[in-house]
Amino acid sequence: MAATQVLRSEWTKIRSVSSTVWTLSLAAVVTIALGFLISLLSKNEFDNMSTRDKLSFDPTFISFAGMTLGQLAIIVFGVLVVGNEYSTGMIRTSLAAVPQRGTFLFSKVAVATVLALAVGMITSFVTFFLGQAALGSHKATIGDPGVLRAVLGGGLYFTLIAMFSMGIATMLRSPMLSLGILMPFFFLISNILGAVSATKKVGQYLPDQAGSRILRVVTPLDDDTPYGPWGGLGIMVLWVVVALIGGYALLKKRDA
Repeated sequence: MAATQVLRSEWTKIRSVSSTVWTLSLAAVVTIALGFLISLLSKNEFDNMSTRDKLSFDPTFISFAGMTLGQLAIIVFGVLVVGNEYSTGMIRTSLAAVPQRGTFLFSKVAVATVLALAVGMITSFVTFFLGQAALGSHKATIGDPGVLRAVLGGGLYFTLIAMFSMGIATMLRSPMLSLGILMPFFFLISNILGAVSATKKVGQYLPDQAGSRILRVVTPLDDDTPYGPWGGLGIMVLWVVVALIGGYALLKKRDA
């Protein structure tokens, strides 16, 4: 089967499964709504902040506060794109139709990535502008130094989370197992490792901790992270590459 036919087939699969469409939509809605709410609360609390907190106040980063919860829906999207075929048994039919497993996997990842990137960029810009509107006089503008980079980075972060989830789901071949590992890892384990002083140096190299650095414009006063915004995103890209290569290696080696 030609590569263009495989791409069209994968687009049809993603579009026809309502759960993947809904989870991607939910990721956008949660990120935007929670970001707006936290921005509004931050505006009301600004006058009560300490001088130290005011100096570290990052209006751009605050508008992306909803990304922490929104990324859980992005993870579900990435897992379902791959995992649905394993849970339904359709993977056997798919691999029989496309025996070139590299073409099969990377066509699936390519289509889902383009979709996630489009939704991610729209979500990121809407999140920023609504968040800044809520912040009122404490807002940043898109022309301020570092702000456009952070907003574009929000869309890239959104996309990379989906790609990483696809790689892990390909390795594990089970939606439930993949979600059972990824959800607590991103929602709990990573945050704990990044917050505890004994493990902070390890935690800052985890995909979400490193990647979310791209969302920051103002560096916190006590920050000692050894990389910058693009360096953090680069670390996240390496995690994604390893996950996808691992998924491809296992897909090529194992039976369907």
